[in-house]
Amino acid sequence: MFESAELGHKLSDKEFQKIVPDLRVGLLDAQYQLFKDGRFSVIILISGVRGAGKSETVQVLNEWMDPRHIETVAFDAPTDEERERPPLWRYWRALPPRGKVGILFGSWYTQPIVDRVLRTTRRRDMIQSVEEINGLERMLADEGTLLLKFWFHLSKKRQKKRLHDLALDAETAWRVEKRDKHFFSNYDRFVKVSAEILEETSHAHAPWIVVEGTDTNYRYVTAGKTILETLRGRLADKTKPKASDPPPLIPPVDKVRVLDKLDLSLIVPKGRYEEEMDKLQGRLAQLIREPKFRKRTLVCAFEGMDAAGKGGAIRRVAKEIDPRMYRIIPISAPSDEERSHPYLWRFWRQLPRQGRVTIFDRSWYGRVLVERIEGFCTQADWMRAYSEINEFEEQIVRSGGTVCKFWLQIDQDEQLRRFKAREKTRFKQFKITPDDWRNRKKWGQYQEAAADMIDRTSTPDAPWTLIESNDKRHARLKILKTIVNAVEQSL
Repeated sequence: MFESAELGHKLSDKEFQKIVPDLRVGLLDAQYQLFKDGRFSVIILISGVRGAGKSETVQVLNEWMDPRHIETVAFDAPTDEERERPPLWRYWRALPPRGKVGILFGSWYTQPIVDRVLRTTRRRDMIQSVEEINGLERMLADEGTLLLKFWFHLSKKRQKKRLHDLALDAETAWRVEKRDKHFFSNYDRFVKVSAEILEETSHAHAPWIVVEGTDTNYRYVTAGKTILETLRGRLADKTKPKASDPPPLIPPVDKVRVLDKLDLSLIVPKGRYEEEMDKLQGRLAQLIREPKFRKRTLVCAFEGMDAAGKGGAIRRVAKEIDPRMYRIIPISAPSDEERSHPYLWRFWRQLPRQGRVTIFDRSWYGRVLVERIEGFCTQADWMRAYSEINEFEEQIVRSGGTVCKFWLQIDQDEQLRRFKAREKTRFKQFKITPDDWRNRKKWGQYQEAAADMIDRTSTPDAPWTLIESNDKRHARLKILKTIVNAVEQSL
C-alpha cells in the first residue's frame, strides 16, 4: 500500500513558488463558496508515521486558508473524561458544522493503531474499532460530509534520518520525544498494522490518500491540490449525495403489530403501588452509589404516545437519586446548530461520564418517529437511522453503559381523557399544545412507525421495554423494576 510513497517524490522550490499563489487563491475561493453554500461540511483527517510532516502540513493549511472557517482539533492520548465514554465520543464532539472545514490531527485511527502496535489490545479489539470507524464514516458520507483522509508516509530509512535531523537542530530537538524513538523501534509492526487498517477502511465514500512526506514542497502541494480539486468537484455537483439503499419495510400481512398485543387493562392498587415504589426507588439509589457503578453508566430513553406519562415516570426514577449523579435531557426540535451537524451529534454530546445517569425525555428515536411522519427527513434518512442508532447504542454498552429504552403505550380513549384533564388543570395547561391535537389525528401513523422502530432497534444489548400505561401506577412500577434489574445485572 505504501510503495508509491517511497519513491523519493520531490518538487523544486521554483515549481513550488510558481504553483502556490494560484493554489492559495483557489483554496480561499472554494472555502468561501463552501461557507456560502452551506450544504455540507469538510473533514480532513491527518494521519501517518511519525516525522512525516503532519503538524507542519496542518500549519500550512491553516495559513493558506481562512482560519475563521476552519476548526482544527489535535488529539493526543485520551483524557480521563474521554476514557469514561465510548472511544468515538471525543471525535463526534469535534465534527464541524455544515459550511465549515474541520482538520482532525490525530484522528479516530490513531488509538486503534497505537494500541495494536504496542499489543495493549487484541486483534479482535482492532477489528471492532475498524467496524465502528467504518460505521461512522458511512454515516458521515450519507449525511453529505466530504471526508478527506491523508496518510503521510516515510520509509524506515527516511524516518530514521528525519528524527535524527530534528534531534540535532536546537530549535526542533524538543519535538523528538522518548516515545518517538520507541515507535521507531516498532516501525515494521507499525507499518504492517497501519496497512491492514487502511486497507479495511478505504472505501469509495472515504478513500485514503497516501502522500510521501520526505519533501515538504511535494507534501504541501499534494495535500492542497487534493483538497482543492475534491472540494471544487463537490461544490459543482448540486445533487444530494445518494445514501445507501435501505431494505424495504414489509408490513405484516395480518396487520397485527407488537403494540396491538399489549394488555392496557393492567392496574396496580394504590397501597401496593406506594409500598413497591418506595422499595424500588431506594434500591435504585443504593445501586447508583455502589462502588462498582463508578465504572458504569446508565442511559434511559423515554418514548411514547403524547400524554402517556413519560414526565411523571421520569420524576419517579430520579426522585431518590443524588441530583449530582444524574441529568434529565428534554428533547425538542433541533436548534440551528444541531441541524448543521449529523443527526446523532446532539445525543453523543450528552452521554454521561462513568458513575452517572442520563435520562432522555424523548430521544434519538425522533428521527424514525416524528421526523418520519412529518416528512422532516427523507425516507432514506430515517431508514438508515435504524442501523446508525443500533451502532450508537452498541458503542454505549461496549464502553460500560446500560441502556434502558421505554415505549409508553396508552389507548386513544385514555389519551383523550388526559388531554381534556390537562386543559382544565391550570398547572398542567402548558403540557397540551395544538401539536398534540394535530398528532392525535395521526395516531395510526405513529403506531405503525413505533412498531417498525421496535422491530428494528430492539437488540440484546439495548432491548425495548413496552409499558402498558393506561394505569400510571402500573407503568411507573414496571419502569423502575426494569431499570433496577438492568443495573443489578450490569454490576
